Amino acid sequence: MKVIFDAKYGEWLGCHMIGAGVTDMIAEAVVARKLETTGHEILKAIHPHPTMSEAVMEAVADAYGEVIHL
Repeated sequence: MKVIFDAKYGEWLGCHMIGAGVTDMIAEAVVARKLETTGHEILKAIHPHPTMSEAVMEAVADAYGEVIHL
């Protein structure tokens, strides 16, 4: 998973997802985009462990240099 944010405002612009289970995670990306969510808002949201949805949180954390599980 790769996420893309606007450099000036931090708005979620889009993402790339490849692999098993991505159809279960696409809803978070769609809602984040629709609501003009920032990466920091995604990082503050709860992502249960262990789940595939953690990949969203980790990709966002990686985009901000805060990833801990890679």
